[in-house]
Amino acid sequence: MNKATIYNVAYTANVSLATVSRTLNNPEKVKPETRDRVLRVIKELGYKPNAFAKGLASKKSTTVAVIVPDMSRASVAEMLNGISHEARKYNYSLLLYVLKDETVEESEMMKEVVASQVDGILYLNDEINESQYTMLNLIQDEYKVPIVLANTLYPYDNKLVTVCIDYFKAAYEVTSRLIKEGRKDIYLLTTARKYMVNDLKEEGYLKAIKEAKIEPKIIRTSGDININTVHFHELFKDNLTPVDGIVAVRDSIAVSFINTMIQKGKKIPSDISVYGFQNTKYASLSRPMLSCVDIPIEAIGVKAMSLLKQEIDGEITEVKFNVLPHSIISRQTTK
Repeated sequence: MNKATIYNVAYTANVSLATVSRTLNNPEKVKPETRDRVLRVIKELGYKPNAFAKGLASKKSTTVAVIVPDMSRASVAEMLNGISHEARKYNYSLLLYVLKDETVEESEMMKEVVASQVDGILYLNDEINESQYTMLNLIQDEYKVPIVLANTLYPYDNKLVTVCIDYFKAAYEVTSRLIKEGRKDIYLLTTARKYMVNDLKEEGYLKAIKEAKIEPKIIRTSGDININTVHFHELFKDNLTPVDGIVAVRDSIAVSFINTMIQKGKKIPSDISVYGFQNTKYASLSRPMLSCVDIPIEAIGVKAMSLLKQEIDGEITEVKFNVLPHSIISRQTTK
């Protein structure tokens, strides 16, 4: 399958993306020698023009790129519902990109996104390090493509429009609730892989733990149930490790832990109280049903798309950092 893009054509012919578009849509506006060179490269690469190439001529594609970390996550699907609902109001289409772990692939993917000439980018990936943030700013500044971060953030700067909740505050609140229940051996179940939002949850957990003058206990595991289930079985195999409270950074991790403990004869919540994070479908499907921080995922998607449309239309958003309210849902895994 040929994967030549308009970006490849422009690079090989040593012309701009707009020149390639004009060659395809308004050839009379391109110098004959330049037009011939571009057409020769198009033929050599086997490039197939599409709507994005046509969009270059008008500088509008009415298409937004949505970059997500993993389509298997319930939270991603829910946020896409909000984004798509809002996008339809503006007659915008969505172009979905799923990121893998490799940094090189992300760099190549972002080149493809820029080459596609989307009007804006919604970035849902919950891992943002300094190099990734620099890359996003470069795209926005150099290529004039507006970017909005949805349900993630880079807390050391506020150049990019961001929509999220206060992850620090939410983790602090649920940890404090466990402490008020009388729990003393409270674990934070977080990811071994570094995510900015999980770092903030960890900071909130630690603040509550230190205020109560009890020992912090942090388990770093995988978000993959097949991996963390084995991890939990190994860590608590003798049933002697004291644990009576859990704050998990994802609902799926919380449910995985609950299932492991039930297999070991523990009772939830009489023996162990558990809070999840996000209030995805896993929370209501869990037995017992999971208490958790409710992140308004769909509302975040709607707000992010609305703000991106403003940026696309040149209505520069004065408030870069948009914090939506969260709530705490008490169900059957806490007293």
